[in-house]
Formats: sequence, structure tokens, C-alpha cells
Amino acid sequence: MTSAIDTLLSILNLETLETDLFRGMSPQDGWQRVFGGQVIGQALVAASRTVEPERSAHSLHCYFMRPGDPKTPIIYEVDRLRNGRSFSTRRVLGIQHGKAIFNMAASFHKKEEGLSHQIELPDIPGPEDLPSEEEVYESYVAKAPDNIKAYFRRERPIELRPINMEHYVTRKKLEPQQLIWVRTTSKLPDDPAIHKCALAYASDMTLLDTSLFAHGLSVFSKTISAASLDHAMWFHGDFRADEWLLYCQDSPWAGGGRGFNRGSLYRRDGTLVASAAQEGLIREIDR
Repeated sequence: MTSAIDTLLSILNLETLETDLFRGMSPQDGWQRVFGGQVIGQALVAASRTVEPERSAHSLHCYFMRPGDPKTPIIYEVDRLRNGRSFSTRRVLGIQHGKAIFNMAASFHKKEEGLSHQIELPDIPGPEDLPSEEEVYESYVAKAPDNIKAYFRRERPIELRPINMEHYVTRKKLEPQQLIWVRTTSKLPDDPAIHKCALAYASDMTLLDTSLFAHGLSVFSKTISAASLDHAMWFHGDFRADEWLLYCQDSPWAGGGRGFNRGSLYRRDGTLVASAAQEGLIREIDR
């Protein structure tokens, strides 16, 4: 198990302070604010600990209200809004310095059978047909600006294999869509809740960037101020976050300093297992 996965599991292992009250820590990796995927994952852990084991998360809706301070623990307060016969609803508030920085509503569902259909998986190269992160760095990132090189040099708990790396190394305007294979860099425990929390963490890593493709920009661009404003996710089927999942993302709209992005996650066998949607700040700034 890599140290990055050890760190991910440690930040997802919240400390219980009192009934429905938890404390989460942030890795001390030099970032000025807490990564949004970390807060989503920790909040989902907090909510999951307050429901019956046979009920698993099927949806979550989040709002980022203030930047998180990585030097200060985040307190997660869970409100048990409802326990029905099939569904349980939770509200989670993330608090730092006495103020709310994050709010999430999550719903949990007891497994049942029903009507079934899905959109088919796109026909694209598998992860083994794409360059590894080391090969990507040598071929693309080594020629990129220093801030992009620094990002890709860091050990991360999530491995990314994009179908196309052109976006990161050129200012060319591209279609606002991207396909990326994702998985954790090491095996995770068998607890399905941990895999959902890990995927929630990963779902925020590249989604916002999609709305900048059409403008020849990225979240690394010095003329862009970018941040997640809200994030929603739906879990459709069983999966392991430590096995390859294809993350299909697009951005149907951007305007007024905001960009809207959507994503679908497929298993290797073509099964759609999760979806995400996000609106983010993509404000142009003067340098």
C-alpha cells in the first residue's frame, strides 16, 4: 500500500467526538485550501456511520461555502433527518473556526430490485493501452509549466490515465469533454462504503477542468480563479474504487463566471456505476 493511500485512508478514518459529531484532519501537503474531494469523502464517511449497514449511499448533494483551512481540523455534524422503511436521509455540516464551510445532503437506500437500463460505455482504449503516469510525465508533463510539473510529481492516492493529454500542454481550444481511467493506487479494504467515499474523493479531481477545455485553459492557468461551488453524485451499482473505472466527462455550458460539468463512471465490463454533476467558479482574473 502506498503512502498516499495510507494518507487517504487516514483522512477518511474520522474521529468520533460524540453522537453524530466527528472530526477530520487534512494532509499537510502545502496546499492553501482543503481539496474539495476530501471534504466530500469525509462528510460521506460521517453520514455513513449514522445509518444501518444494509443501507448504502445512493446520492449526495454538496455546497462549498468557504475555503477549508488545511491546518485546522474539520468538525462534521450529522443531522438524522429521516429514517424511512427503505431510505434514510442525512444532513452533514462541515465547520471550521466556528463557521460552516460545507453542507451536504445524502440519501441511503436499502438494496432492492427494479427496472433496469443504461447508456452504453463508449468504445475507447483500455487503461493498459495508455501510457502510465511515469510515461505521461516524460512525454508531456516534463515540457509543461512548473506548476503543472509540481502537481504531477506529487504522490497521489488516485491514478489517472487520460485518453488525451493535449489539454494540459497547449492553449488549443478543444471540445469540452474528456475521458479518464481512474483507480486508487493501491488496494482498499473490502468495505463498500470506503469505496464510495474514495470514489467521491476522486470525482472532484478533474471534473471542473472540463468546462475550461473550450477556452484553451485549465485550472493551472494563471489567468483563471477556479473552485468547486457545488457537487452532486449518484451511485448506481457495485464497484471497487481500486479497479479501473472510466470517467466520461463533459461541460454543456459555461457563462457568468461559472462552468457546469457532468460525469459518468463505468466499470471495465461497461456497467454504469456512478454519475456526478458539478458547477464551479471559473472566473477570469488579471495578472
